[in-house]
Amino acid sequence: MTSPADVPHLTPNQINALVVLMVEARRLTNVELKELAGFTLTGKDNTKLVDLGLVDTDRTHRPFAHELTEQGWRVARQLHTAAPPKQGGSTTRSLFVVLSNLHRSLDRLRVSHGDFFKQTEATAAPATSEPLREAPAPAAPATAAAPAAAAAAPVSAVQVEALVRSAYRDLAAAPGAWVGLADVRDRLADTDRATLDAALRAMVGREDVRIIPVANTKSLTARDRAAAVRIGNEDNHALAIGPA
Repeated sequence: MTSPADVPHLTPNQINALVVLMVEARRLTNVELKELAGFTLTGKDNTKLVDLGLVDTDRTHRPFAHELTEQGWRVARQLHTAAPPKQGGSTTRSLFVVLSNLHRSLDRLRVSHGDFFKQTEATAAPATSEPLREAPAPAAPATAAAPAAAAAAPVSAVQVEALVRSAYRDLAAAPGAWVGLADVRDRLADTDRATLDAALRAMVGREDVRIIPVANTKSLTARDRAAAVRIGNEDNHALAIGPA
């Protein structure tokens, strides 16, 4: 569970880069950053974000391309909890107000940042200046049913547990360390909540799995409460996998 202390001191341009990469939720080249937001991510700003493990930059070809890492997503989600840099002026302060209210609204809706900003095929498609052509006639229902059925194939409990364990390995500082379920849910934003809850309840029976409520409920954020899984008669907020 990220706290304000986990948000590093960043310049206004570094903050802008994290925010744009978060809301676009995809890899962006410097050309795209320039077109979208009027700046590029180069020099000291790029080096610091990469060194902090917040951004992954592909320098194998030009223009360089950038994408948020898992740690970058965690920091971007919590930017509003830190004090805005003074050199950013009213523009950066206004951005922090927007981020704070966005976080509050997503907590109320129980929607993760990753799911909210996730690109669809339509939004991810590159823009084109060519006129739109008339769409072909839809295929017969019998033909379309096969791929639709395949896409809707249910995910097995074994697969969901594997996803949870993979997300835990990415998030935990060490085996057996506690990880907030809010972070796990963000990592598995594409997994149906009811299916994920069922998998978490089943995992409690594993010898190496512990899922517990946070004793100090005053320390819980709205995000932590929304991510809780009900087991027995209480809400649980933290997960540990490995030796106790």
